[in-house]
Amino acid sequence: MLLGFDPGKQKCGIAVMGLDRKLHFQTVIPSAEAIAKVGNLLNSYPISLMVMGDQTASQQWKAKLQSSFPDLRIITVDERYSSEQARQRFWDIYPATGLMKLVPRGMRSPDRPIDDIVAAILIERYLSRLISS
Repeated sequence: MLLGFDPGKQKCGIAVMGLDRKLHFQTVIPSAEAIAKVGNLLNSYPISLMVMGDQTASQQWKAKLQSSFPDLRIITVDERYSSEQARQRFWDIYPATGLMKLVPRGMRSPDRPIDDIVAAILIERYLSRLISS
């Protein structure tokens, strides 16, 4: 299983996905709780690798995670446009209802943080990179 991690200053997105691309867990949590949550997930799932975005404070997060979990392998992937992709996927997962259906997708805002969807997309990008290389 792979652990997706979308690091941020205020909040982090986390996803656990199998190699079959099936999601087993996802959440958005305050950044202050991220290390503890990663520890819990490492104890709960057979995670072989963490896939992390390469943008917002990723180097600081990578150092912090490696010092807390020295045996965890961490790979960074290109995070560009992942938020836009996550916004589109949000509307695929949670279709608009009522009058909101009339509003074009590009003008809608998700009603919750989408960092967990970004974390899943980061894992998918890593898996796609493996397949294409």
